[in-house]
Amino acid sequence: MAVKFDSINKEHKAFIEAQKMFVVGSAGTEGFINVSPKGMDSLRVIDENTVVWVNLTGSGNETSTHVQENGRMTLMFNSFDKAPLILKLYGTATVIHERDARWNEMTALFDDNVGTRQFFEMKVDLVLTSCGYAVPKYEFKGERDTLKKWTEKKGREGIREYWEENNTHTLDGVETKIMDKSLRENE
Repeated sequence: MAVKFDSINKEHKAFIEAQKMFVVGSAGTEGFINVSPKGMDSLRVIDENTVVWVNLTGSGNETSTHVQENGRMTLMFNSFDKAPLILKLYGTATVIHERDARWNEMTALFDDNVGTRQFFEMKVDLVLTSCGYAVPKYEFKGERDTLKKWTEKKGREGIREYWEENNTHTLDGVETKIMDKSLRENE
């Protein structure tokens, strides 16, 4: 039942933009595979083979480290309403940190958020759709504002301190390079 596409078409774009959440998957060459749900207004379809998403401060920093190591990324979108569909984007991504030349270009795509940690620009090599018949129906009740309130209370300097304490190493102990000021884009 799966159908493969070389790029994001108009129907795919509309479906992606209608979803309230997506899941990102990444893995290093060794260690744990990471999957992480993302919500809020955090993703943009730039063109038929490019998406950008903002990574807000969280408990870990696995995706960034995996992408810096090998670039591989998968994004998955599910329909939870009456029309079932699963859409996956496969490709390679680049991490864009605050120290990188393209930071301002990325921030212009999204509302300002104190907790912005990185951006990911993903070049899409494959779009895969499948039925989603076994995905349950859920009703969207609204966004959570907990993360936004938490980051606003901490402020940008408090967020940096949080990164230093919680985001400098992956679960596998690999350095995330989030605080490394000597690095530049395309690490």
